[in-house]
Amino acid sequence: MHKATIHPDVVSRANQRRGRLRVFDSLDPGRTAYIVVDLQNGFMAPGQIAEIATAREIVPNVNRISAALRDAGGLVAYIQNTFDEVAVATWSTFFDHFCTPERRQRMIETFSPGAFGHAIWPGLDVLPQDLKVQKRRFGAFAPGSSDLHAILQERDIDTLIVTGTATQVCCESTARDAMMLNYKVFFIADGNATFNDDEHNATLSAMAHAFCDVIDTDAMVGMIERVGAEPAMA
Repeated sequence: MHKATIHPDVVSRANQRRGRLRVFDSLDPGRTAYIVVDLQNGFMAPGQIAEIATAREIVPNVNRISAALRDAGGLVAYIQNTFDEVAVATWSTFFDHFCTPERRQRMIETFSPGAFGHAIWPGLDVLPQDLKVQKRRFGAFAPGSSDLHAILQERDIDTLIVTGTATQVCCESTARDAMMLNYKVFFIADGNATFNDDEHNATLSAMAHAFCDVIDTDAMVGMIERVGAEPAMA
């Protein structure tokens, strides 16, 4: 698991600008979607082309959040990195310039629909009511990536919780764009994973600076469960 930390300069700046590091005090579970980004075999199975071993360690936290939000009436959505013919044809800058020809071919084969690598990691608790959304860019909200924004708007979602891999690529891209689309975003410090602590923590600092409420799993689950308990206590 990453040793998560936010740079002290970011903490100081947040305190100066908004009076505290944390951003949101509560959420409405019925208007909240849990966005689980790219936790697929191609990123998580040992020996796969895009393996990020740390991603296997966050699975218990990911499952805790999904269970808590489901119980409170929220939506869980699993996002699947997808390199199909459409992605290759419309995102040539990435495929032609950021991969060797050999890696390009292997990545396409790994993340094509129906491939082993494209499938969601079996350790995740995926239930029939959960959504599965394919995306063709790093960020799920980028133009040409997916129909996630439309799906969420149809369901009157205004708050997102983001976990997954890689922290500084698909998770960060998704969270940044979500905030710019006016979603309230929680970014889970111990529910995202990448190659090393430095890259992970750079994203946590960037997210806390101006994009998301960066909290850990215990805090996230506690917030959801408190809201869910309020009607029974009233």
